[in-house]
Amino acid sequence: MNIARSSLVILPFIAALAACQPGGGGGKGGGGESGGSSSGELVGARIGGDFTLVDQDGKPARWADYAGKYRLVYFGYTYCPDVCPVDLQKIMAGYRTFEKVAPEKAAKLQPIFISIDPERDTPAVIKAYVAAFHPKLIGLTGTEAQIEAVKRDFAVVSAKEGDEKATKDYLVSHSRTPYLFGPDGKPIALVPVDDPGTPQDDGTPQAVEAFLVKWVK
Repeated sequence: MNIARSSLVILPFIAALAACQPGGGGGKGGGGESGGSSSGELVGARIGGDFTLVDQDGKPARWADYAGKYRLVYFGYTYCPDVCPVDLQKIMAGYRTFEKVAPEKAAKLQPIFISIDPERDTPAVIKAYVAAFHPKLIGLTGTEAQIEAVKRDFAVVSAKEGDEKATKDYLVSHSRTPYLFGPDGKPIALVPVDDPGTPQDDGTPQAVEAFLVKWVK
């Protein structure tokens, strides 16, 4: 329960961050590229930036490698007991339906899982993990310094619970950050994996599908 509660802390902060940045009320950027009648809540936020990590096959991976594609990015860790697998199941189930109803649009989207626990999440561990959700889901990890830099650039908060020197059997409290970025690498909106209180965005796979239909053009 501590993880679930702490995962929600970042969401009001992200919304405020987006509103405070120039262009947050509309214009071009991630939301402008989507072509929708209104901008996503993250348009104008300073979230994202180039990085060099390694993928689940141990190959170098950069943010720039996905230029020209929409990017659905989720930060978590493979040993997460509840929040991460539930969120990823909803996201990728929604994406599967999106592939069926709009295959050309789905081909423009790259789902990405980035570990916030590089100490345990080796490429081999991540490879088995992402394969359980969808064959298109890419898993990324790196050194502790690399992950800390990515967390900073992507406005992600996480911390090891309990003994900071523990090397196994520990939990990591982390913010819930299911981001959608546009083909230009700029943030658009938060993917609806939780229940904000409206029937259209109820945190179900159907809500994720509807979200993708709205924003991926």
